[in-house]
Amino acid sequence: MKIFRYYDINEKKALEKYIKSAESGNKSALKTAMTVIEAVKKNGDKAVFSFCRKFDKFKANTNNLKVKESEINSAFKKAPKILLSALKQAKANLEKYHLKQMDKGFTLTTSYGRLGMNVLPIASAGLYIPGGKAVYPSSVLMNVIPAKIAGVSRIVMCTPAVNGKVNPVILAAAKICGVTEIYKIGGAQAIAAMAYGTETVKPVDKITGPGNAFVSAAKQLVFGKVGIDSLAGPSEVLIVAGNGDNADFVAADMLAQAEHDEDARSILVTDSMIFAGRVMFSLFRERNFLTRKDIITESLKNSFIVVVDNLRDAVKISNQIAPEHLELIAKKAITDAKKYTNAGAVFIGADTPVALGDYIAGTNHVLPTNGSARFSSPLGVYDFTKRQSTLDVSRKGIKKLAAGLKTLATAEGLDAHAGSVEKRLK
Repeated sequence: MKIFRYYDINEKKALEKYIKSAESGNKSALKTAMTVIEAVKKNGDKAVFSFCRKFDKFKANTNNLKVKESEINSAFKKAPKILLSALKQAKANLEKYHLKQMDKGFTLTTSYGRLGMNVLPIASAGLYIPGGKAVYPSSVLMNVIPAKIAGVSRIVMCTPAVNGKVNPVILAAAKICGVTEIYKIGGAQAIAAMAYGTETVKPVDKITGPGNAFVSAAKQLVFGKVGIDSLAGPSEVLIVAGNGDNADFVAADMLAQAEHDEDARSILVTDSMIFAGRVMFSLFRERNFLTRKDIITESLKNSFIVVVDNLRDAVKISNQIAPEHLELIAKKAITDAKKYTNAGAVFIGADTPVALGDYIAGTNHVLPTNGSARFSSPLGVYDFTKRQSTLDVSRKGIKKLAAGLKTLATAEGLDAHAGSVEKRLK
């Protein structure tokens, strides 16, 4: 794990170079994803079946590609009651939060007519649920609930089926959320199937949900044919903490981020080299007791600590990195919370670890990564709606607007535009 002393000009430059190097794209993944997409576009189910056999050791066919209702019900019945209870608690909290995101549109009455904006749900959404190195039933809730609240009528779910079996916990979560159209397809082939359709899978209007580099690359390539939420990169957290804060808490939150996968990044910004040392000691001590310690070890190689003279510098560093998750633990950082403008989700105070937002508190864990928090938002109800402008002008109103319209249309050399109004005035 690297340590950068921000007050050293050479190390400050090295940090900026390091941040930029982490933002580079994955050209190899794009090339592979393009090959998969073209195959699915050309050969439909046949290509999907082939990729399922190749990547998931699943002999897919027309009869077993879609998860049967009996499989969903069986998984739900066999799920531990304590797990179902936790999923239902998370669902209730997510619904309360996301209901607040509903936008009803508006109508504006003027002297020449009525202007408005309608907010409408998209007709169909395809949700990608990862199922590789870890199982994410929470991602089912995070994607489905805002889509349901938005009013999406058809919700499709794709998730990998290793050896032909979808993890039952994923199916139990889908049952709780009321999703029944589920396909045993993972990777770029799932994105291609939902975007272009096959004999078995009907295409959707928008695709959401996190995935690996190939899933993200495929989403990038199908954008325009369908809508997408964002391009998910490696998961990341930036924590601002200092002397007087609990080093073990900080280390625990960095480890929680690191266990996602080898590419995940955990970043600490602190005003104390001593505190940085305490956090590192706790990190490497506690890592050895965790199930995914090998993944964590690799992830920590991407992670780093920045030591600053004053925590005011943490604002600039954080806004430059634009982290997916931002934890403000130091009192100075909490005071300056509103200055931290580039972050997917902000967790305020020592007792608000990222894990609460990942699972159960109600905020969404599908967040902008790779610095895209500069211009992107968490997944929400608004991702499953579209806006439609409306205009209703009376005969009296068109007379009020005619002169100005004619002047503008003439300036642009579009006399037919001007004529379309003038005909109505005769």
